[in-house]
Amino acid sequence: MSDPPASSRVADGLDGVIVAETTIGEVRGREGFYHYRRYSAIELARSCSLEEVWHLLSEGELPTASQLEGLTTRLAPLRSLPNEIRPVLEVMAAERVRPIDALRTAVSATAALWGLRPSLDLDPDQRRADGLRLCAVMPTLVAALHRLGRGLDPVAPNDDLGHAANTLFMLTGEVPDPVLARALEQYLITTVDHGLNASTFTGRVIISTGADLGSALVGAIGALSGPLHGGAPARVLDMLDQLADLEVREGPMEPGGSTGPEDVARGVPADVATWVRSSVRDGRRIMGFGHRLYQGDDPRAVFMREVAQRLGGSRIDHAVEVERQVLNTLGQLKPGHRLGTNVEFYAGVVMERCGLERDLFTSMFACARAIGWSAHVVEQAAKGRPIRPSAVYVGGETPQPIPRSR
Repeated sequence: MSDPPASSRVADGLDGVIVAETTIGEVRGREGFYHYRRYSAIELARSCSLEEVWHLLSEGELPTASQLEGLTTRLAPLRSLPNEIRPVLEVMAAERVRPIDALRTAVSATAALWGLRPSLDLDPDQRRADGLRLCAVMPTLVAALHRLGRGLDPVAPNDDLGHAANTLFMLTGEVPDPVLARALEQYLITTVDHGLNASTFTGRVIISTGADLGSALVGAIGALSGPLHGGAPARVLDMLDQLADLEVREGPMEPGGSTGPEDVARGVPADVATWVRSSVRDGRRIMGFGHRLYQGDDPRAVFMREVAQRLGGSRIDHAVEVERQVLNTLGQLKPGHRLGTNVEFYAGVVMERCGLERDLFTSMFACARAIGWSAHVVEQAAKGRPIRPSAVYVGGETPQPIPRSR
């Protein structure tokens, strides 16, 4: 069979294919920069609350003091769970359903119980209201599932706490340390949106059919649940545990190795360089490094490293040193390639330091990204046209005669 014409050749992973126009933000990978609306996402994380960024994405502008107060007032009652959802949560907790899968099911059930209507039948204000409602309740669902799975009663949200602090409060039943609450908030802000990634694109495809907001967010959660998208931070901690268990040896591991006595003095496993070399040789992924869009450091990783170092602790010191060793070794193995750290490397480190268990990491990512998903699906719904791409058929010459005897 002849090759398809150049104009119809497939871009693997849709790399470089433009499928939408947006006013929400973009990722400029070559510059190591991304933004929400007109503002640097990292600068927003440095200086704003999550609620301020939430208003920016939902309404298109940073809030005035009165607008921020209005949003905070609206959010408080929206965090409460519908009474009918409790049996659904109890079943999933009893069956030990994976937290991100349980969240996906809980969001679907909650949207159904609320009777969310097709977006095609709603005006933009009601679409935004549905998105706000879903985003507000997601951390409550996560916390309730977590506690029920441990034989504990869910904790009702605290109206005096912000969104990030409330999440920690509902998980533990205790008002969190403000330093930890702010660190979690900054993580959430940095991951609210990041261009047309797999989960955001999924949400836009679903809403383009006129489906309800719940369906769009459930589909997005499904996309995020994959380890190549939202499941990596926990795997980074697994990797750090593995490296921490390696024997500390004196001197370089091999000719040209990057580890020496000075690393041993700092408590860095001397086998890191060898582990990296064997991983590259065997084609194993090194979680937390490299990104499809960034040629070099992921700006989210740089910022989250700062947040992690502000928190301190032996895990964070170890992570910083392992990062240095991995990048140093990858630089030797792949000269000319600018391979940087991505946000997943420090996301897990920060969330663990804030007291979150690993199986909650992807759910926390979903709670943050839902705010961006909602902005995107509201924007897409306004277009009123289903997303319907084409595929290039490569299955052999057609038509063929149907065999007479089968």
